[in-house]
Amino acid sequence: MDSDVNALVEQAREGNKEALEQLVMKIQDRVYGLAIRMLSHPADAEDAAQEILIKIVTHLGEFRGESSFTSWVYRIACNHLLTTRKRRAERREVTFELCERHIDDALAASGAHTAPEAEQGLIVEEMMLSCMQGILLCLSRDLRMAYILSEVLDLSSAQGGNILNISPMAFRKRVSRGRTLIRNFMQKNCGIVNPGNRCKCVQLVGLAVQTGLIRPERPLFSAHPRRNPHVGVPKEVLEHMDEEDRVKALFRSHPDYIAPKVLLENFRKVVQSVRGAIQGA
Repeated sequence: MDSDVNALVEQAREGNKEALEQLVMKIQDRVYGLAIRMLSHPADAEDAAQEILIKIVTHLGEFRGESSFTSWVYRIACNHLLTTRKRRAERREVTFELCERHIDDALAASGAHTAPEAEQGLIVEEMMLSCMQGILLCLSRDLRMAYILSEVLDLSSAQGGNILNISPMAFRKRVSRGRTLIRNFMQKNCGIVNPGNRCKCVQLVGLAVQTGLIRPERPLFSAHPRRNPHVGVPKEVLEHMDEEDRVKALFRSHPDYIAPKVLLENFRKVVQSVRGAIQGA
């Protein structure tokens, strides 16, 4: 991406509206994808991504090319997401202990949600994605961000440290702590990571639907536009991985979410006021 953005940056700085929109189109999916993994709700991710994009374009004059444009974008996005107010998912104060209790309750509940086969597949996928988003929320913001950058986006310690303005060693420590917490929880509870566990996504659906955690008529994740059509890792692939690699593979197999069209549409509504700020930078 960085090879063809420098000219767009310069043109956008000069007030070229078309260049500015092209630049936003190139980065909006990355910004939105990071936001949805951090905030765990598409509507909150959309709001945060809008705020981040405005910050990026109004600070284009500060981009000096000392790092890649992608790293610079991620630095602004991460700083915003680490310091923004708590959104709806975080306000529930999700913990590993609470997640474990919910799993126990779901396994103990009688009855299961039934639906046509095609619909049931989407609901089970929704359960898996919601569950793993919830697991991320169990981490503190600092650990969650480092884990996402490393384990999901596959950035190096040098890249992650540069983005978060910490040393590579400090970044590795955050990733290691987050990795240990998530691995320990999933080794104990997840039937995909450890086939010996009772917990399977299909077993959790009934209580999740009953309590409103999942709304089959309005899924948050399984029906979300994405680039990769399939979610999850084939069983035959997982069988050849150890538990730590299975955890990483599951998170990396999550949807490559596409930013909603309204994000760019909303941006266009404010672009006129933004242009003045860019030209004055």
